[in-house]
Amino acid sequence: MSKRLSMDWTLFFTVAAMVALGLIMIYSASSITAQALYNKPPYYFLMMQLVWATAGFIALMVLRRFDYRRLRRPEWAYSPLAVVIFLLPIAYFVDPRHRWIPLGFGNIQPSEFAKPAMVIFLAYFLTWRQAAINNTRFTLRPAALLLGALFVLVGIADLGTAVVLAVTALVMFFVAGLDRRSLATAGCLAVVCLTVAVFSSPYRLRRLIEPVDPTYELVDKYDFSGKVKTYALSSATVGDTGYQKDQAAISHGSGWIFGLGLMHGRQKHFFLPESHTDFIYAVIGEELGLWGAAAVLFAYFVIIWRGIRIFLLTPDDFGRMLALGLTIAIGFQALMNITVVLGLAPTKGIPLPMISYGGSSLLATLASLGILLNVSENAG
Repeated sequence: MSKRLSMDWTLFFTVAAMVALGLIMIYSASSITAQALYNKPPYYFLMMQLVWATAGFIALMVLRRFDYRRLRRPEWAYSPLAVVIFLLPIAYFVDPRHRWIPLGFGNIQPSEFAKPAMVIFLAYFLTWRQAAINNTRFTLRPAALLLGALFVLVGIADLGTAVVLAVTALVMFFVAGLDRRSLATAGCLAVVCLTVAVFSSPYRLRRLIEPVDPTYELVDKYDFSGKVKTYALSSATVGDTGYQKDQAAISHGSGWIFGLGLMHGRQKHFFLPESHTDFIYAVIGEELGLWGAAAVLFAYFVIIWRGIRIFLLTPDDFGRMLALGLTIAIGFQALMNITVVLGLAPTKGIPLPMISYGGSSLLATLASLGILLNVSENAG
C-alpha cells in the first residue's frame, strides 16, 4: 500500500469557491422568480441548493477517504451503471420533460449520475481489457452494446448529457490505446446517432437550423420538397429558438467589464428563461461583468489542470482512467454550457457544473470530485 499524500488543496478550494459562487448567483437569479412564478420565499431555491450542496460535500469527503482502488471490482464497476440504466426509463415515463423522479423531499435526475457511473465502469473495463483493447468480440462489442444502451436511454430526452457521455467515452478509449480504425468507426457511428437524434424531434432540428439559417434560405435551396422546413416548423414546443441566445447576449453586453453589480441584473426579470439553471452564466456576465465571467472560466481551467495533473502523476492505470474520465466529463459539460450561453452552439439544456441550480447535478459533480481528490491523495 502506497503512502497517503495530503489533500490537493488547490483543487478543493477551487471547488468550494465555485459552489459558494453558485449559491450566491442562484439567490440573485431566482429570488424574484421564486416569488412571482412559484409563490415561494425569495430564498427558496437558495435553501434547496444549500441542502444539496451539504449532501454533496458530505459525499465528497466520504469518497475522498474511500480508497479508489476498492472501486476496481466488478460489483463497483457494474452496479452503479445498472442502477442508472434501470432508473432512466422510470424517469422518462414519470416526467418526460425534465427526466426527474420525485422523492418527496426533492427530485433526482438519473442522467446526471450516468457520468460518474460510466467513468467508473470504463476505468475498470478498460484496465481489465487493456491487453486486448482492440479485440472486437470480447472488448469492443460488449462495451458498444452496454454504452449504446446507456447513450440511447439518456439521449431520448437529454441529448446534451448523451454528448458529454459519448465524448468522455471516446477520450477514455483513445487514451487506453484503441486503434485509429476503431476510433474512426466509433466517431462516424456517433455522428450518425447524433444526426438521427436531431431529426427525431422537430424542435431539435429547428434549434440547429435557425441560429445559422433563420430565414431557411439555405434549407430551401437544397430541400426542394420543403419537407425539412415543414417538419422543423411543426415543433410546438419552441416559439423562438433564438430568444434565449439573444437575451443571454444582452445580459453579457450589459455587464461590460465590471458588471451591473450583484442583484442588479435586469435580464433575469422574466426576460432570460432558465436564468438560475442552464443560463446562469449569462447572469454572472451581467452582474459581475467580464472579470466575473473570466474568473469562472479560470476556475474550470484550474479544475481541468489539476485533473490532468492527477492523471499524469497516478502510477496505476485504473486511477489514471478514473482521473481522466471524471475531468473530461466535468470540463466538457462546462464547455458545452458556456458555448451555448455565448451563442456559439445550438441551445441545449445542460447545467453549468457547481454553478447552476440542480441538486442531482451538484451531488453527482461533487461525488466525482471526491473520487478525483482520493486518486490524488493515494497516487503516491
